[in-house]
Amino acid sequence: MRAVVFDAYGAPPTLSRVPVPDCPADGVLVRVGATGVCRSDWHAWRGHDPVALPHVPGHELAGTVAEVGAEVTGFQVGDRVTVPFVCGCGRCEYCAAGDAQVCPDQTQPGFTGPGSFADLVALRAADTNLVRLPDDIDLVTAASLGCRFATAYRALTAHGRVSAGETVAVHGCGGVGLSAVMVAVALGARVVAVDPSPAARQRAGELGAAVLVDPTVEDSVEAVRAATGDGAHVSLDALGSPATAVASVRCLRPRGRHVQVGLLLGDRATPPLPMDRVVALELSVHGSHGMAARDYPGLLALVADGTLRPDLLVGRVVGLEEAGDALVAMDRPADGAGMTVVRVG
Repeated sequence: MRAVVFDAYGAPPTLSRVPVPDCPADGVLVRVGATGVCRSDWHAWRGHDPVALPHVPGHELAGTVAEVGAEVTGFQVGDRVTVPFVCGCGRCEYCAAGDAQVCPDQTQPGFTGPGSFADLVALRAADTNLVRLPDDIDLVTAASLGCRFATAYRALTAHGRVSAGETVAVHGCGGVGLSAVMVAVALGARVVAVDPSPAARQRAGELGAAVLVDPTVEDSVEAVRAATGDGAHVSLDALGSPATAVASVRCLRPRGRHVQVGLLLGDRATPPLPMDRVVALELSVHGSHGMAARDYPGLLALVADGTLRPDLLVGRVVGLEEAGDALVAMDRPADGAGMTVVRVG
């Protein structure tokens, strides 16, 4: 089959012929119809997130079941599916509770094994991880949900518990931040978007943010409070820096909810969160890591009825032969043109 492969970190990915993967007994082979090009794929290619070499990247996928393992009961050949970027083992207590996103034995296509920049991808524990797609959601749109929209949706619904009429602050308006803006608006919230980039702020406004804050010219905490009265009900750090994490907590009203979505790694892993304020105002602090298959129906319903338009963040649709170039292009700063989706099938 065809697959985009890189043999060394930073080496040019090439479209190659590789063996078809084996179908796991508890899993499936999915014929990839479309797959997103994500910054996380770039991190793996650059070696920031080590993977076994040679490697096939890609984790934001949608396609059609091509082969079914003997232990699978809930899916059959021909089913249109997508899958979370974190796949659970299907056997542990966390998977049994529907929380595969924190499974201790999790796998991630495109990281722990070959990914979806290929004609076929193997996925294990299909009955736990696969998500059946409604007929009216096309594969490019489903792939664009990827980790951006799924992560933003669960952060706002499971942890933020956003209700219509509440205020949401989004710190960092990259891919997941803009997705959070769109999801919050779709849920009926009023959004304050914080980002130093004029292009990112402009896009957030186009996607429904009511207030745009430039943290390089004004105090973002005071600006959010001024825009929301007594502070935001919910605030997301969608970037992942000590400064944005602290600002996200400090801009909350009493009983507010902070959700940490952006990764804080290395020497940035322990930001000085104002725990005095957390205690005094009874704030909630949550981490959010993707979304399990059981939580997809609510997100897909918003997409199917047109309330949420993930296609608005799709900038380009390219073929598999261009996927490697699209990955390499992430060496350059984002140009605001939107995400790239690879049409494979």
